[in-house]
Amino acid sequence: MNTFTIDIIEKCKLNDRKAQLQLYNQYCDGMYVVAKRFVKDTFEAEDIVQEAFIKAFAKLHQYKAEVTFGAWLKRIVINKSIDLLKSKKQQMLELDEVHLKVIDSNYEDEWLVDDAITLKEVKSAIKELPDKYRYVVMLFLVEGYDHQEIAEILNITEVASRTQLSRGKTKLKDLLILSQNGTRY
Repeated sequence: MNTFTIDIIEKCKLNDRKAQLQLYNQYCDGMYVVAKRFVKDTFEAEDIVQEAFIKAFAKLHQYKAEVTFGAWLKRIVINKSIDLLKSKKQQMLELDEVHLKVIDSNYEDEWLVDDAITLKEVKSAIKELPDKYRYVVMLFLVEGYDHQEIAEILNITEVASRTQLSRGKTKLKDLLILSQNGTRY
């Protein structure tokens, strides 16, 4: 992290409104994109970003610079998004093609899908996953978090994260096979 950002964060800790506005302007667009990946509604995504910044400024004394400020803030945005989804039981927003890792080489069993399966079918199948699998699949495949990070975000164990990801991938594969065979309604 550069010295400029560190200085702004230190000023924000002292409730410097100008510094808070600078930090907000620096990160708001990126955090909006993250929130939009989780919620459909533009206004809800904007609310999530606002609430995330309010929480970040209130908890800024807890920020230890072990990760970048952007990564720390992104985790808050994702938690706020998931909280909203859980409370409203909304469907996940369609994913941008750029963010979808269909092949995951970091996982024990390399996960491949048939070339004939379209991105639209993958997006649709992810939406059909039960929440507990969908959140882990989204955080792992789309956001790129590892199991330790997912465990912290979702307040579950790393073993539960691995299990839910494995089951989610299996269910996703099954949904994609059904889709490809034309037996899904």
